[in-house]
Amino acid sequence: MKKLLLAFVLFFAVAVSYGQNPLPVGSAQLNAGVGFSDWGVPVYMGLDFGVARDFTMGGEMSFRSYRDNYNGVGYGHNIIGVSANGNYHFNTVLNMSSDWDFYAGLNLGFYAWTSASDYPGNHTSGLGLGAQIGGRYYFTQKVGLNLELGGGNAFSGGKIGLTFKL
Repeated sequence: MKKLLLAFVLFFAVAVSYGQNPLPVGSAQLNAGVGFSDWGVPVYMGLDFGVARDFTMGGEMSFRSYRDNYNGVGYGHNIIGVSANGNYHFNTVLNMSSDWDFYAGLNLGFYAWTSASDYPGNHTSGLGLGAQIGGRYYFTQKVGLNLELGGGNAFSGGKIGLTFKL
């Protein structure tokens, strides 16, 4: 009986060490990097908070600027975005190592788009609901590489960056 109990305790300790939530409740992480889209190269920064086991909520700010030509007229565009997100992390369900983080979720974002040319500027803004799927690899206990794909709003495209656990 003691051997069975010891085997169970060892199995549970190993399973817990390999299937940990990447961001425990009450913890935070900073994400920063660049994105890819049809409208310039966005630069982003965001914060995620562990709110429940396997769930995070956070916010993000992004900026992108690009220039194009239409019928010989040069147009400059600036897009500023702010979004809130919620993600479910699959580490526990998939029994993944804590070095990895695989997640999916939804976001709600607001963007302000300014276009200027040789004519007076044009301004627009809006709300967008989107979805994202992503993953991280932590190469140290505090620093990881993040890759995310998303769509459905002004933040569509993908992004790559670094994650820093705070």
